[in-house]
Parts: sequence; C-alpha cells; structure tokens
Amino acid sequence: MVLAAKRLFDGVYSINGHLATKNMVPGVKVYGEELHKIGKTEYRWWNPYRSKIGAAVKKGLKFFPFKKGSIVLYLGSSEGTTVSHISDIVGPKGVIFGVDINAKVMQKFIYLCEKRKNLIPVLEDANKPELLLDAMGEIKADVVFQDISQKNQSEIFLKNCREFLKPKGHALISVKARSINPVDNAKKIVEEQRKEIAKELRILQALSLEPFEKEHGFFVCEKK
Repeated sequence: MVLAAKRLFDGVYSINGHLATKNMVPGVKVYGEELHKIGKTEYRWWNPYRSKIGAAVKKGLKFFPFKKGSIVLYLGSSEGTTVSHISDIVGPKGVIFGVDINAKVMQKFIYLCEKRKNLIPVLEDANKPELLLDAMGEIKADVVFQDISQKNQSEIFLKNCREFLKPKGHALISVKARSINPVDNAKKIVEEQRKEIAKELRILQALSLEPFEKEHGFFVCEKK
C-alpha cells in the first residue's frame, strides 16, 4: 500500500483516510497506535475514537489553533493519549501543561513526560485555578483545552480562561452532557453550555462529536 500524507492543519495530516501526526519520538508508541514511515518521516495514527480533538477534526473542525511553539494549558490530561499528539504538533519549542487531579493517571502521564520534554505534569484540581499558579507562574497560554467530566464544566473552563489565556487566545472544550445532567436531553444541555460560554468567549465553531463520542458537544472559542 502506497502511503501519501495530505496536510489538514499545522502538524496534522490525513494519510489514506487515517488522521496522523509526525512522531516527535520516532519508534515510540503512546497508546498502541500504528506507526508508519513515509520517506524519512514517521507518522503516528491518531485515533478519533480515543481523542476528542481528533474526533473534532474528523467532524469538520475549521479552527485549529495548535501550532509549532504554542503554549498550551490542557485541563484533563489523563494518561496523555491526545496530549501526545498535541506534543507532536507544538514540537520541542512548544510547551503543554497537562493538568489532572487523578494521581493514578498522572503517574502514567509523568512517564510520558520523561520521553517528551515539551510536557509539564501538574497534579492539581482544575476547578481551583489558583492551585495552578505554581506551575504556570506569569505564563499565559496561546491555547486552553478542556476535557473534564464535572457537572460545572463550563465554569471550570471559563475560570481558567480568565486566569491563563492570552488576549485573543483560543480555547476549546469538549462538553460531556451526561456528566452535567444524567437525564435531560443532551442537545439541550450542550446548548445551555454554549450560551453560558458565549457570555465571556466568542464561539467560532460548535460541533457534535457523534459517532466518535456519544452526547458530546465541542466548542472552539476566542478570548474577546
């Protein structure tokens, strides 16, 4: 099979229908993904069923703010599946602060950070942005991304954007309807979150992540 890479965004490619990024650590997998070489470049398949950002790209994402050298605040980094692809994209001159409150998954994330030097682990509660100040200091993020299963997802998102996002910076959020309300109509829940977020941020695009994620909305925003 002949492989050909088509550029979708900075650092993001479609290869024979597969989403992919250039592997910053050649020969090393993160979550069992396939590795393929085209010429001298190794690519990692990016599974949209295991990544909200990957799913959003597959669903027609138009605004992709991650670039070489970007400073990223990633809220809900978990073990680092999606973070690893963002790591490929921002490259060695970029930096990603990966925040998670779960000590067990953070242990695995720290192992990933040892292999990828543009990652900084932060074991803290994203619901309390003041706790992130030791890690962030005076640094402001070009991009904030949030993937957190909490009832007050929008509140957490907005608090961190106020504190850490640069003016005109971009923020993306995966809204998990069932974490907010287990019984109400999912589309209604997502729409309510859109209205709440729009009070402070300019929403550039809204997406459903079906069929990759059930009852999830995805918003791309810009700081006003």
